[in-house]
Amino acid sequence: MLRLITTSLSLHCRRVTALSLHLRLCTTLNSAENQQTVEALYELSVDIQRIRKLKGWVLEQSPAYTNEIAKMLKDMGASGSTVAQIFAVHPEAVLCHPDQMQAQKELWVSVCPNENKLVGIIEKFPASFFTCSSYHQNQQNNITYFQSLNINNRIISKLMAGAPQSFSRPVELNKIMVRTLQQAYQELGGQEANMKIWLQKLLSQNPYVLLKPPEVLRENLLFLKDKGFSTTELLHLLSKLRGFVTELNPQSMCRTLDYSQDTMGCSEEKLRDIVLTCPALLYYPESILAERFNGLLSAGISMSQIIETPTVMELTTQIVNYRIQQLRAHGYDIRTGSLEILNGTKKDFEVSCRKLQIRNERPLFNPVAPLKGDD
Repeated sequence: MLRLITTSLSLHCRRVTALSLHLRLCTTLNSAENQQTVEALYELSVDIQRIRKLKGWVLEQSPAYTNEIAKMLKDMGASGSTVAQIFAVHPEAVLCHPDQMQAQKELWVSVCPNENKLVGIIEKFPASFFTCSSYHQNQQNNITYFQSLNINNRIISKLMAGAPQSFSRPVELNKIMVRTLQQAYQELGGQEANMKIWLQKLLSQNPYVLLKPPEVLRENLLFLKDKGFSTTELLHLLSKLRGFVTELNPQSMCRTLDYSQDTMGCSEEKLRDIVLTCPALLYYPESILAERFNGLLSAGISMSQIIETPTVMELTTQIVNYRIQQLRAHGYDIRTGSLEILNGTKKDFEVSCRKLQIRNERPLFNPVAPLKGDD
């Protein structure tokens, strides 16, 4: 009996092994693919089917340096699952020559010396790290230039990750845009002592601002000046809107301002005050503004309330409706109360709801409690 069981188990194990080998061969067998690459990715537990579906051409390239790039990432502290994720999302990484990637690593370490943090950046922005070697000198020149401006290395690494095109292009183009931004800041009354902090914040919030034509900045500022905004107000908008003046154009802003004024029925002076409180009104298209105005009005909110707290327009209709329902559950009537309670992050709103709940649960007067009398 024992012999029969042993024989049966042996046959079962051979079938499982054969089946596993068959599945593995089915997974890797493709005459057009580089079998060494596929095998190496398989050993690293990379989702090969995802690569085949989205970027199958990578698997057909030769030479490839899968194991070498994987070793470099692991030496930097990346886990096996992190390496697999990076290769699945950006398989082109295996085509990069190890020597070039070593030079790229040294370049990034100059602004991000913590290799664990660098691995996190690579995992989130693999295409920014695994770039063409022909851009290496441009990257180095741009790093040197921004460091000469005393821009924080953390901001520089964020720029390199979020807007790699700005570091791959010649440094002269970035110099032109930075000078344009600095000149606009000074002409609008910005203080020289605060310019570095202002520029850092602007680049951090909107790294793509460097890629916009300088002429767009000048045209948009001129348009807003013609609309009656003072230099101080223009500086406020330039600082508040994360470089919005390079994302918009006079035509779109004109349509948006006209629509907002007609809908709210306010004067141009009042409209400027509203925009200064809620600069987002400048870049929302008419369709979004119409949806949000209608959503607020249909919830029983008056136009005068919206004008008093225009920042509520920054919230989507779904968020507004959800928050109104939550407030009603806590006995707060948004039609008669302030709209400020709707603003803020999700966490801010949850705190406001908890305060309402505590206030509602606290008894105003306990008729059972004995009254304090004179001794």
